Amino acid sequence: MSRHVAIVTDSTAYLPPRTMERHGITAVPLTVVLGDRALEEGTEISTRSLAQALQKRRPVTTSRPSPELFAETYRKVAESGASGIVSLHLSAELSGTYDAAVMAARGASVPVRVVDTGTVAMALGFCALAAAEAAESGGTVDEAVTAAEKRASGTSAYFYVDTLDYLRRGGRIGAAQALLGSALAVKPLLQLDDGRIELLEKVRTASRAIARLEEIAADRAGSAPVDIAVHHLAAPERASALADRLRTRVTGVADLHVSEVGAVIGAHTGPGLLGVVVSPR
Repeated sequence: MSRHVAIVTDSTAYLPPRTMERHGITAVPLTVVLGDRALEEGTEISTRSLAQALQKRRPVTTSRPSPELFAETYRKVAESGASGIVSLHLSAELSGTYDAAVMAARGASVPVRVVDTGTVAMALGFCALAAAEAAESGGTVDEAVTAAEKRASGTSAYFYVDTLDYLRRGGRIGAAQALLGSALAVKPLLQLDDGRIELLEKVRTASRAIARLEEIAADRAGSAPVDIAVHHLAAPERASALADRLRTRVTGVADLHVSEVGAVIGAHTGPGLLGVVVSPR
């Protein structure tokens, strides 16, 4: 077996399956609890089923992977020939996934570096890709971690949601809690800031909020080489139109991904989500 540095992430990275296969990236699934059923993200619950459940106001919660699942993943990756593992995860401010990975790493048979990227969705995905590319070039565990952390520090993520109600229910809006009373009456724009979801702007209409999302993302991208991801939940037409406008507007686009978020992020944002991740190369 060839010895190599392996990359592990979690299901909230929302990397395309072919991309994960090409780079040998392994994703550990988080769990969505729908009523009394615990379902693995990515295999056991569709975003359509989630959106329908949310629209019907059925109880939906999420749960981190168990340390045992991480331990089993690390074991399998080590047995496949890995000499070391870089395990990259969504913000510890949003989930206990990082803590579960740290617990499992202590008993792994090969060195495991667990990294709280402070990100989520394709902001996390771009970190995993940066680490994988470093490893493929013969990089060490430390070099792969450095590549991921550098990518994370330069990446920005912005979100439009139809309502803050889903984030309020899940306790995921951090300091924006104090603004709920007025923010629920408008269309909020959010950003990831130090691993937390914070209110960025309050806009009066959905169309103006989406236009501002485009403006903010384009300004952040500038003209240097940049990767962009457009995410949505149950809003494919709006996401496709936004992606087309960004392709035209941002001159330095290298890769532009359009994808629907999975059930874990969707459970906290609700249908109508639009997100843009801007990641300079």
